[in-house]
Amino acid sequence: MKHPIQRAVAFLFCLFLLTPAARGASLTLEGAPLDAGPVSVYEDTTFVSLRAVAEALIPDAAVSWQWDRAVVQSSQLTLAASPGENALICNGGRVELAQPVLLEEGCTLVPVRPLAALLGAQVSWDPATGTVDLSPATRYAQDDLYWLSRIISAESRGECWEGKIAVGNVVRNRVRSNEFPDTIYGVIFDERWGGQFEPVRNGTVYLDPTPESIEAARACLEGANTVGESLYFLAPHLTDNHWTMENRTYITTIGAHWFYE
Repeated sequence: MKHPIQRAVAFLFCLFLLTPAARGASLTLEGAPLDAGPVSVYEDTTFVSLRAVAEALIPDAAVSWQWDRAVVQSSQLTLAASPGENALICNGGRVELAQPVLLEEGCTLVPVRPLAALLGAQVSWDPATGTVDLSPATRYAQDDLYWLSRIISAESRGECWEGKIAVGNVVRNRVRSNEFPDTIYGVIFDERWGGQFEPVRNGTVYLDPTPESIEAARACLEGANTVGESLYFLAPHLTDNHWTMENRTYITTIGAHWFYE
């Protein structure tokens, strides 16, 4: 936990971080102007009000200030943002940001793209007008969310947010690959070589997913990616089958899982 002096320094840092040249964007919701408070662009990153965007996209969102952070609570998720921190906390998982959360005119400002992904929205940018447009996500079927959230939950309970995203990335990458079925359901229930995923064999894929896994699935379906084009993952200490390690290209390790192309 941060010392009070550290929190004070973080707040002062946020108050002076933005420069006059960092202003000039506007925000719309499905093309209609959104009364969203300050909208700022800093180092090619557009920052928007956490409260305004959350309340616009989530009908039951309740936003409050709790000690040193802004907190969004709804039936879908709990999301926290602390000025000066390079991360958002979504359902207890840490989502790293390239730029720190800001504080301007009494508003907590966060980068729009990671925020939109967590809230299940799409983002488009019109450079001619300096307008950022938000729209609720419609590019995926509920059946895809249903099964992707279940395989993420079953494969990555106890893993960090990035690890959950990574599992979802592997499933989606397989859908796009000619080596695997072309649907999320088909990839998860692919029966070749005795089945592709242990949760399908032991039945845990049918358990209700954790709230964080649902949000991770939404983020994956909206383009969040932590492992590039990886098609395989395994936990080496939990398996005797090292075919992947011996035949595929290693990409990275996140938590207990090693990922391969």
